[in-house]
Amino acid sequence: MAGNPAFGKRIRDLREARVKTDPTFSLRQFAEKVGISATFLSKVERGEFDPPKAEHIITMAGLLGVDADELLALANRVDPELEKIIKEQPTALPDLLRTVRGMSVEELRKLTERAREQKD
Repeated sequence: MAGNPAFGKRIRDLREARVKTDPTFSLRQFAEKVGISATFLSKVERGEFDPPKAEHIITMAGLLGVDADELLALANRVDPELEKIIKEQPTALPDLLRTVRGMSVEELRKLTERAREQKD
């Protein structure tokens, strides 16, 4: 229960921006859609509690229309799907990640596109 003020502020800002045009983004209704209590969400948004588990953060991202990986990183969480993917190739994928570490975003995008082309 250490809290993560940066994550909480981002969620609150995104949610409050949406509630202006859609009342279903009230704290209580949003928490219900995510599957967490309104009290818990309130404390997360105030930075009093740690972010929820990854699955709930992914749901939040979908509802708020933002990239789930951005919110997961801000919350210091990893998408559970990535863990499964890495376990499918337990030596090759960690090696790949270590190799590309430090590359620029543009270099990574180019590498991703080349990998997609190879896959097709």
